[in-house]
Amino acid sequence: MLSGLVIVDKPQGWTSHDVVGRMRRLAGTRKVGHAGTLDPMATGVLVVGINKATRLLTYIVGTSKTYTATIRLGQSTVTDDAEGEVTATTGTSGVSEQAIYDGVAALTGGIQQVPSSVSAIKVNGERAYARVRSGEDVKLASRPVTIHRFEVHAIARNPEADVVDLDVTVECSSGTYIRALARDLGNALGVGGHLTALRRTHVGPYSLDQARTLEQLAEELNVLEMSEAARALMPNRELSAEETTEISFGRRIAAGAAPGAPGAATAEHPAAAFAPDGSLVALLADAGSYAKPVLVFAPGSGAAATAAEA
Repeated sequence: MLSGLVIVDKPQGWTSHDVVGRMRRLAGTRKVGHAGTLDPMATGVLVVGINKATRLLTYIVGTSKTYTATIRLGQSTVTDDAEGEVTATTGTSGVSEQAIYDGVAALTGGIQQVPSSVSAIKVNGERAYARVRSGEDVKLASRPVTIHRFEVHAIARNPEADVVDLDVTVECSSGTYIRALARDLGNALGVGGHLTALRRTHVGPYSLDQARTLEQLAEELNVLEMSEAARALMPNRELSAEETTEISFGRRIAAGAAPGAPGAATAEHPAAAFAPDGSLVALLADAGSYAKPVLVFAPGSGAAATAAEA
């Protein structure tokens, strides 16, 4: 059975769900999922898991992401991006380059961010964007996110429209909304702001260089095999033949690192364990003097099982 990750270059105008639907048809299976939603306006890296590889997606969702984007200062929109109606316009002639750089610096590092009200976050069981579209005034709680890098590459002034466009790169923690970053930068400068372009270039270790368009995938389904995908994503542990047998049956083996040590694996951040032939056997967490399986990929069965099921 075909299993692995597909690094898709999502086209503009498609939802992440649309891409999953297309991949189900291309892969000939219903068991397909993605690791982190991209808005329809956005393009770029969308990691899709097929069959057994869907079990890896939960560990990909929490990885850092990198984006290139264009932020327009001087206009606010209801969606904080170019797809929404403009709600306010403020002249930008008084906004200096130094003020822009100072505003970017203030939004770098650990910050509290209020997601866009039209995000997919659920409020009392219903998506926030659905509540907004029905006319409700939705207020979401702030959440801690980390902006590892917020770099301005170009500042373009448009005197006729009295707006400023910034070309930027943002590397951030999972859960960050780039359009909220654009909104907050504009608000800090007193002129409002929104996102006009967004392209995701990295999701964890997976990059745009590996990505294929849907047209390319229709011609050749380029799949990153399970072992290769896990090697790039997690710390690696090479098992002996005896350890491979023990882990394959869900039993414990000697720990790879002491608890609390820099190399110690946890259930949230496991190590990928490989058999002598290089195949992925399991995901392991260190617990005391032992390592226990979090997830076992049973050899030859074509199925993955949790440690409790193995």
